[in-house]
Amino acid sequence: MYFIKSISNIQYLIFALKNMCKSKFKIVILLIMLAVFTTGCISFNTGSKAPVIVDSGVFKSTSKGEIWQHAVLIPTISGQPGSIAGFATAAMAMDPSDSQAIYFGSVGNGLFYSYDGAQSWLPAHSLGPGIIKAIAVDPDSKCIIYTAINNAVFKTTDCNRSWQRVYFDNDLTVTVNTIAIDHFNSEFVYIGTSRGEVIKSFDRGVSWQTLYRMANSIEKIVISPHDSRIIFTATANKGIHRSIDGGSSWLDLSENLIEFLGNTTYRDMVVAEAEPGLLYLATSYGLIRSEDNGDNWSKIELITPEQGAIINAIAVNPKNAAEIYYITNTTFYRSADSGKTWGTIKLPTSKTGWRILIDYENPSIIYLGVK
Repeated sequence: MYFIKSISNIQYLIFALKNMCKSKFKIVILLIMLAVFTTGCISFNTGSKAPVIVDSGVFKSTSKGEIWQHAVLIPTISGQPGSIAGFATAAMAMDPSDSQAIYFGSVGNGLFYSYDGAQSWLPAHSLGPGIIKAIAVDPDSKCIIYTAINNAVFKTTDCNRSWQRVYFDNDLTVTVNTIAIDHFNSEFVYIGTSRGEVIKSFDRGVSWQTLYRMANSIEKIVISPHDSRIIFTATANKGIHRSIDGGSSWLDLSENLIEFLGNTTYRDMVVAEAEPGLLYLATSYGLIRSEDNGDNWSKIELITPEQGAIINAIAVNPKNAAEIYYITNTTFYRSADSGKTWGTIKLPTSKTGWRILIDYENPSIIYLGVK
């Protein structure tokens, strides 16, 4: 496979064509090489099947989703760059103290991290392969990171150089699906399991205590950015719950969502940073919002019918709560007026849109994880 490096490569080939001996065969070969360099890349396939398009991994936009670039490069000592372009996304996270630090959790190929806004990636070698279900970075120390793999939680305190297992479930069929860290007191770490447990550590993962057992797999835990005592949990298909005392007690909010058909099947959930109390929830019904931390809800009109909108992820501009984004299998949607009107952009990939991250320092920058 050959890649164009710069315009000078093309100029060099043209020069070579002019100065080459008059052998027709050599001229044909150079013309083929010129086509390779100018079209980007070429792969050779001896079989009858068409070449596989490698367009998974991460895409980055600096224009709020208008234009996307594939951001998948892994530098290597050999000079032949590696890539995460063939890896499906399981989870993504951004360092709350450094928006240039991005974490990519793959499906089966382990964890990768970038310290330059996804211009390049490095693998967390000592963590090894696996499905990275969740990632969370300590808001007070960027070198402390937690990740969930299968039935365990691993932690690094030295910026991905080494990892230690800090939680392990004896039932190998149980998975840890989500991790959240208290931004007011980062010693408090919460995890949610497929068995329906909310488990909390009061000492950064040294010990753990089960706070609450729900009757369904916990898919996501979200801590309010305005008051870390307010915590939301989303179950796979039995609605969401809320705690206002740091997890000591919980309220089932399912009754508040009963008017929205398909409300209990979870897709994604986000709490707006720019507006206290504002919560967005994507379910099989579509997209709904609450302005009072889940007590009352209203639907957001979508371009597609509610039942036809398979929303995989939602995100809200951290500096402007009226700016909403969501992705389906094929399309990127954005609204600048709290969902009154929507614009659409086809995803820059043949794969499924799966995760969205917005740069909180520069919200024009958006990361898209696909699988």
